[in-house]
Amino acid sequence: MTTNTTSNNPLICDPAEGICGIPDSVTGKPVTIPNTEKPVKIIYFTDPICSSCWGIEPQLRKLKLEYGQFIEIDYRMGGLLPDWSYNSGGISKPSDVAHHWDEVSLYYDMPIDGDVWLEDPLHSSYPPSIAFKAAQMQDKDKAILLLREMREMLFLQKKNLAKWEYMAIAASTVGLDTTQLKTDFEGKAKDLFEEDLKLAKESGVRGFPTMFFINDAGAKEIVYGSKAYSFYETALLKLYPLAVKAEYAKTPEFLFTRYPSLTAKEFAELSATPRSESEKILDTLAAEGRLEKIITKNGAMWKVKRSIS
Repeated sequence: MTTNTTSNNPLICDPAEGICGIPDSVTGKPVTIPNTEKPVKIIYFTDPICSSCWGIEPQLRKLKLEYGQFIEIDYRMGGLLPDWSYNSGGISKPSDVAHHWDEVSLYYDMPIDGDVWLEDPLHSSYPPSIAFKAAQMQDKDKAILLLREMREMLFLQKKNLAKWEYMAIAASTVGLDTTQLKTDFEGKAKDLFEEDLKLAKESGVRGFPTMFFINDAGAKEIVYGSKAYSFYETALLKLYPLAVKAEYAKTPEFLFTRYPSLTAKEFAELSATPRSESEKILDTLAAEGRLEKIITKNGAMWKVKRSIS
């Protein structure tokens, strides 16, 4: 498969490096944010339409299960796609991204349907990013749920997240007040988004995902791009060697209580099940009527239908 990148289009990601780039030049230094009750703060620069960020969902979810008591994750929006005006060279329009996303889906083993770029392409990733900041103003936990919901709508359902109607549906699904969200989306959330963009630029963030692990003493580890789980675990343990891995039930019953939607890759990562077996287990639960299977041309996702206990 091809893994080339181009500075002309941030949506052409490099799967081998696990990075989706941004078009602006960057400088570098700031990021000093700790101030947390937990030993390590993770400043996570991401974007709602970043395919590489979707690719690390299995690792990120596992990190939260195993080391959640030691980490606080500060989600920051980085502004992956301002618009299409800066492009030049080989990538000049949304449809050029469609095939690439299909390739990335296979590489990460996470369902991504690139046809959104043919059927209803986004003009920018800024609107859903601002919606996320508006959600954070309301409820930080629900904001994280919103980010996941928007990604599922984009990558699996091919919904144009730059349209308010889809942002509102996602917000309503996760229990946010959509009227308040719209007010904040059109007001203060824009300023918060600009602050995130400024911090990303000042911190030398050149692509997503980028994670800064920082402890109370200000020591810092950076995990740049989509990496294997051990990279995130090692970064944490370097900064806080006393962190002890939590044991958790690796059953479907527990995992779907914690995360109501899982891909086969996520279930394999979280349950320590061989990837070749994870899909069979999920399909069995779906056949029993306990899970709903959402099928795309590049893989599937399973969601809770009712209690699977």
